[in-house]
Amino acid sequence: MLLEAHALILGGQLMLVADKVPELKVERSCRAAMKATVGPGNRNENACIQDEKAAKDTLAKEWGQFTVNQKGHCMRLLKAGGSPSYVELLTCVEMGKAAKDLKTQKTTAQQKPVQPETTGSGAGVANSAK
Repeated sequence: MLLEAHALILGGQLMLVADKVPELKVERSCRAAMKATVGPGNRNENACIQDEKAAKDTLAKEWGQFTVNQKGHCMRLLKAGGSPSYVELLTCVEMGKAAKDLKTQKTTAQQKPVQPETTGSGAGVANSAK
């Protein structure tokens, strides 16, 4: 029994270590984005790479806030979509978290009991009719 508990604790620690922001090669994504840009623009490949670095930094700070399912779903989408992007990964996990939070708020609101109105002119009318 003690050995099983030790394995569970060690397994949990390994999961925490392994559960980090993935390393992506974003240079190809930025090059492709610049080639796809139509018309004059003030964006260049370096600006794109800076955006990717900022998104990676944000992901590193917030990675623990996202569920395993959200992260897994977004990683699968990222791999299916071609060139990887921290900006796209950040957007995906943030949207997943927002959707989950909204669903939780809606469920909580539906579970709250409705309080009868105790103020206003309706309360006096009901009492005076007795």
